[in-house]
Amino acid sequence: MSHSDGLDFMVKKSDWQLHRFEEGPAPEISEGQILFRVDRFALTANNISYALAGDMLGYWRFFPAPEGWGRIPAMGFADVIESKHPEVAVGMRCFGFYPMSRYLVIEPCAVSAFNMTDGAAHREGISPFYNQYSFTTGDALYQPDDEDALMLMRGLFMTSYLADDFIAEQGFGEKQVLISSASSKTSIALGYLVSSSKRARAVGLTSARNLEFVRSLGCYDEVLTYEEVASMDAKEPSVYVDMAGSGPLLRAVHEHFGSQLKHSCAIGATHWEDRSPGEEKIPGPTPEFFFAPAQGQKRNGDWGPEEFQRRLAEAWTGFRNFSASWLQVERGEDASSLASVYEDTLAGLTEPQRGYVFSL
Repeated sequence: MSHSDGLDFMVKKSDWQLHRFEEGPAPEISEGQILFRVDRFALTANNISYALAGDMLGYWRFFPAPEGWGRIPAMGFADVIESKHPEVAVGMRCFGFYPMSRYLVIEPCAVSAFNMTDGAAHREGISPFYNQYSFTTGDALYQPDDEDALMLMRGLFMTSYLADDFIAEQGFGEKQVLISSASSKTSIALGYLVSSSKRARAVGLTSARNLEFVRSLGCYDEVLTYEEVASMDAKEPSVYVDMAGSGPLLRAVHEHFGSQLKHSCAIGATHWEDRSPGEEKIPGPTPEFFFAPAQGQKRNGDWGPEEFQRRLAEAWTGFRNFSASWLQVERGEDASSLASVYEDTLAGLTEPQRGYVFSL
């Protein structure tokens, strides 16, 4: 079967500012494999976090690349254009993690009416949540006219949903949840969930540049600039969710709240270039990395997969309706536009209300 040539976007693992496109023939598949034609994928600050945790959480292992280079995963939709697997038909459309590429070959296993898993050897040991591809025909969250929003925010919304669920389950006794990088879509989703729950106040921390936009959203109970952390009531029991990955900000929050900081967790790294808190130990709780798939697997066990999906879909519907008023989708269909937006995202120059979707 003849297909157009392949095209892959790659970044240097030791320096994400170096990137390239690699062309080549379309992949050929063997028995038990399928070939996806990647239709569209989203690029957000989350993708920078995937690069940051590429070795620690296995993101670089999703999609093999030449030595020293990596293919950053992106949430998207793709169609099965060739299949040598008896349970997967040509024409099936799937949501999941794809490379920023034209094609992807996977080895389906655990095929159900709802999804399948890539059983390729290089993805062994990676969380099942990351290896799953959902069939649009059996996906409770899928709406054909809502694919852009699903690509841009479904994955990060699940992260926020599970972070909010984890905080509520642990019972830290917080009166407020401080959320850095408050203009990022993951933070917006978490702020929305915390504030909606009425369990605690959602306090967004952001740059002066994004202050007006973040306040206009209405999903935070209070919004402050990073410089205003020292003006907050230090006696208020708080939880800090570090989406920025900024070492100096982490230290400022810990030093200000001290023992009244009941939990400190890191999720993202929008300020990836400034993530060291310094050599001295910081006061308060030891910051912990929040790994959303672990909480997701726990809730799958606690509630069962169907109930987990039902609760997630219910929460997503509310957030999706909220986001319709501010999310602006921009599309790109060539390598140069992808490279340009990637560079802007890496530099923190993209406007928070914009969401970028690409096809190659």
